[in-house]
Amino acid sequence: MSDGRLLLLDTASLYFRAYFGVPESVGRAPDGTPVNAVRGLLDMIARLVVDRRPTRLVACWDDDWRPAFRVDAIPTYKAHRVATPLPGTTGVEEVPDTLAPQVPVIAEALRALGIPRLGAPGYEADDVIGTLVAREVARPAAERDAVDVVTGDRDLFQLVDDEARVRVLYTVRGIKDLDVVDLARLRERYAVASGPAYADMAALRGDPSDGLPGVPGIGEKTAAALVARFGSLAGVLAARDSGDPGLTATQRRRLTEAADYLEVAPLVVRVAPDAPVAEVDDHLPATPADPEAVVELAQRWGIGSSLTRVVDALAR
Repeated sequence: MSDGRLLLLDTASLYFRAYFGVPESVGRAPDGTPVNAVRGLLDMIARLVVDRRPTRLVACWDDDWRPAFRVDAIPTYKAHRVATPLPGTTGVEEVPDTLAPQVPVIAEALRALGIPRLGAPGYEADDVIGTLVAREVARPAAERDAVDVVTGDRDLFQLVDDEARVRVLYTVRGIKDLDVVDLARLRERYAVASGPAYADMAALRGDPSDGLPGVPGIGEKTAAALVARFGSLAGVLAARDSGDPGLTATQRRRLTEAADYLEVAPLVVRVAPDAPVAEVDDHLPATPADPEAVVELAQRWGIGSSLTRVVDALAR
């Protein structure tokens, strides 16, 4: 089995965290423009490269933060985050005024450093990550690298797979103290036995932060217990339809009343394993792809120290 490691960054999750974690007062360009998210994200990448020693690295990107196929299935999906609905679109994400201009700078910095930034038309970064994980798992075992997914989004716990060496590095406590989520952690924290079981539990439970209603009256503990008892969401629904005595009358009623939601919830909750993500060389660059652009970005935006930290980390 390969001793390589693929590090997949849920980039938006990280730059939002950086934006709120680094004060604008200490993250400004020479002209006064806030660059706190840029600096924070670059510092995160430097630390991750030093601490986790990946051999490959991809910054995964939201080409569509609210894909039409998910909105068509559940119209409330992320609806509360829409800032300016546009006719014929699923809406524009509400982003802090001083964060939005920093996102293109982040993209420029990644390009100059030579860190691949991958998205897929009509898909979220979660789907890009799911697809890259599926591709890695499909490789022959002797060639397969371990995969670490860095995110603040619990939805990606569904990808955890000890046998395939896929973990999630959860940023709930910050980059300096990542919560390493493997199967043991899923069992301990959520009482589910696998990544797919987590997705099934999440569909039943719902997630207000994503506009997913879940099954009213069925919380996380009950959802996990039902998945454990019947093996999967499909097993829970089969038990509902067959009158299985393992369900209480109240549970069966609640599951029946939520039938329309449960029919489409898996499509929304599960990440796509087959998004049209480009094939690129994702090996960790030893030197920047465009050194002149790195210098120009450092001078223009006043982010020289952060860029230097990443360059030094890559050179190790």
